[in-house]
Amino acid sequence: MTYNLLIAKGEKEHYLLSKMSNRHGLIAGATGTGKTVSLQVMAENFSSIGVPVFMADVKGDLSGISQPGTSTPKISERIEKLGLTDFKFSGCPVSFWDVFGEQGHPLRATVSDMGPLLFSRLLNLNEIQSGVLSLVFKIADDNGLLLLDLKDLRAMLQFVGDNAEKFTTEYGKISTASIGAIQRALLTLEEQGADKFFGEPALEIGHLMQTDNQGRGIINILVADKLLTMPKVYATLLLWLLSELFENLPEVGDQDKPKLVFFFDEAHLLFTDAPKILLEKIEQVVRLIRSKGVGVFFVTQTPIDIPDIVLGQLGNRVQHALRAFTPRDQKVVKTVAQTFRTNPKLDTEKVITELKVGEALVSFLDENGQPGIVDRALILPPKSQIGPVTPDLRMKLIRQSKLYGVYEKVIDRESAYELLKARAMKTSEPKEPSILYQKAPSPKTQERRPAKKSDSVLESLAKSAARSVGRELGRQILRGVLGSILGGRR
Repeated sequence: MTYNLLIAKGEKEHYLLSKMSNRHGLIAGATGTGKTVSLQVMAENFSSIGVPVFMADVKGDLSGISQPGTSTPKISERIEKLGLTDFKFSGCPVSFWDVFGEQGHPLRATVSDMGPLLFSRLLNLNEIQSGVLSLVFKIADDNGLLLLDLKDLRAMLQFVGDNAEKFTTEYGKISTASIGAIQRALLTLEEQGADKFFGEPALEIGHLMQTDNQGRGIINILVADKLLTMPKVYATLLLWLLSELFENLPEVGDQDKPKLVFFFDEAHLLFTDAPKILLEKIEQVVRLIRSKGVGVFFVTQTPIDIPDIVLGQLGNRVQHALRAFTPRDQKVVKTVAQTFRTNPKLDTEKVITELKVGEALVSFLDENGQPGIVDRALILPPKSQIGPVTPDLRMKLIRQSKLYGVYEKVIDRESAYELLKARAMKTSEPKEPSILYQKAPSPKTQERRPAKKSDSVLESLAKSAARSVGRELGRQILRGVLGSILGGRR
């Protein structure tokens, strides 16, 4: 069953079709034009049909979605103007998440889950330093050393730096200067408090995809007002969540409604100063994640913040007012107007600058996947509270959550830090940097055993080639689309 979600009214009613919501979307407009309300209305609609939602609360005012709204003169006027005879205020079920663990369930990932590509972005490393970090992850991976938190990564960096010359033959030259630069970047990250994001228990993606006892989708709210002071951490965290969804969810194709809708607020931060290889991976994730039943909606001030190759994937659009004070602004307005399907009754370029607060140019995909003709429309008022809840009510909601107690206590199990520390204490044992500790024979170690005497030279070579191909394919599959070691926790 396809659900028609009423979002706005103009010349006609504008419905966001649930089966087309995994074709992604865009909410754009200048500050103060109504983007947050549009996001809130969409989230309410998805929740009402049993679709879980994830969104970042960058301004600290989305927690009110948990409570029924109240009538105000402006809302009453909007309800009457739109002829909403059956409008009823209501709240939505919510779960709060917070990297710092202050205003929501602690949200964590392990260092290995993040992977070298995203970690390089997080630490703002150059190409050489990124290459060295990838080698450090590779050495840890080859030796079964878990990188769970930042002290594990620091210990691994120190070990590789101290033994750089011994690793050269197998892994290539490792610059100790780059090791030092990475260590300094890690120290800066810790001083900002972002080290709390790394560790266990790590987030289980399934916990973002729950419904309440009434069948309504849980709206997951990431508290991000403090996190946004570290824009690279914020953008990398949300990109990691997208990659985890992509890597862990099964293929489902087009369904009547998405399994999850992901709102990416302040989307321009995702693409600012991103290297080409990362932009390519982002485009790949956005293009393919729809087959996993996930819809992604980017929220930003202007569509030109988003690369064309990604923008072309965003079929559902709500465009609030843009300002045109400078020649550059005017050029942006003209470019944005040209991205909509033309309405002969509407001068799109002119209207973009005239839209009032709560008005938008709307174009949603029809049931055939074609963009609708752009229309000037009023966004429906939200049924939930506009603005934040009190701190006491927030804490009450957190304690009532089914997830309360799952993530609140930190787990620090044996990992690279403990194993390397124990190894350093055994000074009497021979130092073998390529084998960091004794472990049970694995398929990799068994592969290195000499061929049996009964094998001919040709048979041995054939087996060796087959094993090499198998190892390479396995490495590509397990690392995932964004290079996470072992591709998450699959």
